[in-house]
Amino acid sequence: MARPTYEWRPPERSWREQDLLDLPEDGNRYEIIDGSLHVPPPAGPDHHELADDIRMALRQTAPDGWRVIREIGVRVPGGNLFPDITVLKPGAPRDRMWADPANIALVVEVESPNSRRHDRFTKPALYAEAAIPAYWRVERGDFGPVVYRYELVKGVHYDLLGTVGPDDPVAVGEPWSMRLDPSVWPR
Repeated sequence: MARPTYEWRPPERSWREQDLLDLPEDGNRYEIIDGSLHVPPPAGPDHHELADDIRMALRQTAPDGWRVIREIGVRVPGGNLFPDITVLKPGAPRDRMWADPANIALVVEVESPNSRRHDRFTKPALYAEAAIPAYWRVERGDFGPVVYRYELVKGVHYDLLGTVGPDDPVAVGEPWSMRLDPSVWPR
């Protein structure tokens, strides 16, 4: 039996959020960066396991009303992104596919070889431009996960607050006061 074909043409203008609804449901996550369509490669099981553990660590310490979501869409200037983890402030709408940056306290990206440049350069710039107060980039070090913690400065860029590795759990203040201990996450 022949597989049905899908007639698809890119828009004759910059991509918009609405255009994502017209794409096939093929298991890909589509992001828009500066009006261009990006298709990040699928992450592996180790990536998902680490993201799940970070999400659980955040959820276990979350004050009432705060929500910690995996892979919800985030609106940024000129596009839409899917962070690995998004922390939504109390009162954020529950029934939305795309989160408004005003409702976000923190985004977390778990770096992998295929996402390194976007996670280090492209996405932080867009999250800062969207005025998201905090950004964590997590990478796998030789001895376990390392969290690079950034805070928004003057509403335009992120400054590095510091790093937290598996040997140095610390108290952090973003998105709320908690103890951050990467030693309990998978290597």
